[in-house]
Amino acid sequence: MPLSPAEQLAHSTVRIECDLAGGGVGTGTGFFYSLDRNENQHIPVIVTNKHVVEGAVKGRFLLTLRNGDDEPAIGKVQAYELDSFQNRWLPHPDSDVDLCVMPIAPLLHEAEETNTKFFFSALDKNMIPAASDLDEMEGLETIVMVGYPNGLWDKVNNLPIFRKGVLASDYKYDWNGKKEFLIDAACFPGSSGSPVLLFDVGSYQTRNGLFVGSRIMLLGVLYAGPQHTIQGDIQVVTVPTLQKQISVAAIPNNLGIVIKSSQLNVFEGMLK
Repeated sequence: MPLSPAEQLAHSTVRIECDLAGGGVGTGTGFFYSLDRNENQHIPVIVTNKHVVEGAVKGRFLLTLRNGDDEPAIGKVQAYELDSFQNRWLPHPDSDVDLCVMPIAPLLHEAEETNTKFFFSALDKNMIPAASDLDEMEGLETIVMVGYPNGLWDKVNNLPIFRKGVLASDYKYDWNGKKEFLIDAACFPGSSGSPVLLFDVGSYQTRNGLFVGSRIMLLGVLYAGPQHTIQGDIQVVTVPTLQKQISVAAIPNNLGIVIKSSQLNVFEGMLK
């Protein structure tokens, strides 16, 4: 049977594990994305945050194999470990935008030489909301975030964890003047780099009324969240990747700051 939209979305992400130069292991989320897509070709990349791979001397991820019916071979995976991991990523040219991409075409071609094929579902710029989509939004949409909070995932089947929430700021406007918005959802370490989507399947409400059908859009990429300290101060920190024992000094507000997906358009044409 064809994969449902949710099943396709489950195969759009990859768990990233990094050996950090200062010691320790950090985890984060990446997702597959197609750049420069046209009728004949595209450039496949993995998208994540710069801070996820910063200082990573080695990185690892698992890719699900594709079976003979061009479907995911659930439970069959191949692991990759890459040296000089941080240097393999192309950063967003704006130092204030916490995004980077890694081209994976060489890895896929190398695998094909051994008759190995992977299954993944890549997002692309056609899923980025257009101006007409923004006009239809009510301001309080339900969102879905896909990733690996606290590094957790279904390691037997190599599948991520879905989280639901709502927009905490109106997507039509830039939060505090930056191409960002807020979500009301639990954002734990390991969630950095998670895609945040508007995911309405079956029926959905817009400013123009109730519609029957599907509406799936890539709204942005999680990277940070406000926390309040035990002294009561409020700070904005990137969602951490490193799991370690610490004394409790900050408490998450269950809010996430998300980079708008339009920032991914900067990478179009950069890898040709």
